[in-house]
Amino acid sequence: MIKIGVFGAGHLGRIHVQQWQHVEGAEVIGLFDVDSTAAEKVAQEYSIPLANSIDELIAQSDALDIVSTTSTHYELAEKVIRKGKHLFIEKPMAVSLEQAKTILDMSSEADVKCQIGHVERFNPAYLSIQDRDIEPLFIEGHRLAQFNPRGTDVSVVLDLMIHDIDIILSLVKSDLKKVSASGVNVISDTADIANVRLEFVNGCVANLTASRISLKNMRKIRIFQKDAYISLDFLEKKSEIVTISDDDGQKGAFDFPIELPNGKKRKISVSIPPKQEVNAIRMELQKFVECITNNTNPAVSARDGYLAMDIAYEILKKINEALKK
Repeated sequence: MIKIGVFGAGHLGRIHVQQWQHVEGAEVIGLFDVDSTAAEKVAQEYSIPLANSIDELIAQSDALDIVSTTSTHYELAEKVIRKGKHLFIEKPMAVSLEQAKTILDMSSEADVKCQIGHVERFNPAYLSIQDRDIEPLFIEGHRLAQFNPRGTDVSVVLDLMIHDIDIILSLVKSDLKKVSASGVNVISDTADIANVRLEFVNGCVANLTASRISLKNMRKIRIFQKDAYISLDFLEKKSEIVTISDDDGQKGAFDFPIELPNGKKRKISVSIPPKQEVNAIRMELQKFVECITNNTNPAVSARDGYLAMDIAYEILKKINEALKK
């Protein structure tokens, strides 16, 4: 049984504590938050002990779940790694690229498991296409949210868009060639809306929009590739795949024959992959425990988290340059 210590009793910290109750092979043995009132409330709700200090919780645990505010991630991660304990860090993994690189290097040198909380990797919409051949040529993503003061300690790029950056890096097997970006600080001191164009060496282009001042919520990625269109709806947790193939004369319920201007007959087929009924947060925590137990690589490694942050900070740099003009 892996002994888990949780740092953070805020909105997401409470959800993590709740989901840890259903993770096989793990037991939450303690909780710590500088906000003692919030910590006591969560501890009482789930009948778990409160730690008196950061060092005490680390000493008692086999692995630590860092779900506190982003500004605390680096200090906590450094203490955890120095004690040789495994760690799960909610995204973004730190407030700066330098801190993220240090966490990456330290966890590698200490040979501890370090998983980053890019929860959309475990969204049923994304899971439903894992057995498909994905070779994107163009990607369009929209992640729109209604305003919520929680999360405004970082820009919308690090708060929301970083999810889509991570998903795109997992889909596009190519180095990044060029970044173009623009953004606006509407309510907070950092960008609240941003639009980004990522160009990859293999020719794939991704256009991303993220906003935390929208009137409605939307989390969609559309993938275009040769003879196929794939739509992922992370909010509704579903996907849709449209393929174009030669018309073989057979027509299913969701097949639509077409004739091209050159006279060639083709067929459009629409399929909706079955949705996996999973809780994404529970699944990512379960995978973290399994990588410790089986001594395998984390599902979302520290390197994955760092690469997503690397691009996010390049985007922020481009936004700041544009705002100064």
